[in-house]
Amino acid sequence: MQENRFEENKQFEQGPEEGLPGADQAQGVNPENPELPDLDLTKELEAAQAKAAENYDLYVRAVAEADNVRRRASEDIAKARKFSIEKFAESMLPVVDSLEKALEASANEQGALKEGLEITYRQLKSALENNGMKEENPVGLKFDPNTMQAITMVKDPAVQPGCVAQVFQRGWKIADRVLRPAMVAVSQ
Repeated sequence: MQENRFEENKQFEQGPEEGLPGADQAQGVNPENPELPDLDLTKELEAAQAKAAENYDLYVRAVAEADNVRRRASEDIAKARKFSIEKFAESMLPVVDSLEKALEASANEQGALKEGLEITYRQLKSALENNGMKEENPVGLKFDPNTMQAITMVKDPAVQPGCVAQVFQRGWKIADRVLRPAMVAVSQ
């Protein structure tokens, strides 16, 4: 069928051969009003254009999907880098708390042991902060349930109602994500 169309198109481009009687009528072409022979080419053209539009739509969607996959992958990599120490940091927070309690217990003492505790505490906090962790001490700030955990309500005239009056345990964030909420007492 395709070869047949090719031959018809070839003959149409070349025109009727001269010297052949009735060549004009054999092709169905009127010499005064030359028109294309009706071979449902219009329908085929419309179908081809519809298929081309469909393929272009599929192409655009595939490109968009590839871009989305690339973007999501780069976001996942960035998050992995940002929060890679999260599990390790969570396991280090009790160590920080223990060092703070040890420093509170040895507040009245002097000597090498207390100096060693202070130095170790400063180094550990510095290491955590250098890796994107921030300590939250919200005394006097308005209570935020997203970053704080209320343990009790207290009456404290020095603190506005709804604000943190006392911190039992400091909170920690890693790159603006709450690692551990601060445990606080809220003023009534």
